[in-house]
Amino acid sequence: MKREDLQFLPISINVTNKKILLIGGGKVATHKGSIMVRFVQNITVIAPEFTDDILKLPYTFVKKEYEKSDLEGFFLVYVCTGDHELNEQIKKDADALSILTCICDAPLLCDFISPAIHKERHLTISVSSNAQDVYKSVDVRNQITELIKDGTIKI
Repeated sequence: MKREDLQFLPISINVTNKKILLIGGGKVATHKGSIMVRFVQNITVIAPEFTDDILKLPYTFVKKEYEKSDLEGFFLVYVCTGDHELNEQIKKDADALSILTCICDAPLLCDFISPAIHKERHLTISVSSNAQDVYKSVDVRNQITELIKDGTIKI
């Protein structure tokens, strides 16, 4: 399968009281965690090392190497390790447990992807390029944000 063959259904998932796992503690995990904090705080982060910035987030941190048993009981998993072989293994392990998984920077392995998001109060606007052009999604989201800020779009 090629990247352009991927089809993602845009949905919003209820994560109320659901356990979410973020595997990785580096720059990409920090970025992903800082986005997710606007929506949910019941996240556990597992990694052998953490950036100072990710440690500022209101999450539970477990300093360790990944093991398959770490997945048990989680609803969603975000994988941001930077180790492609490990990411693939985590995906296989999650599939065996029927856990939806997002492998950051590897859309061909993802069950779901995260769109570019603007959130204000109870309104969430998301823009996705179906994993084709993340920069274009971010650009369109930023244009929407500016329209809201300058009052062109009222919410």
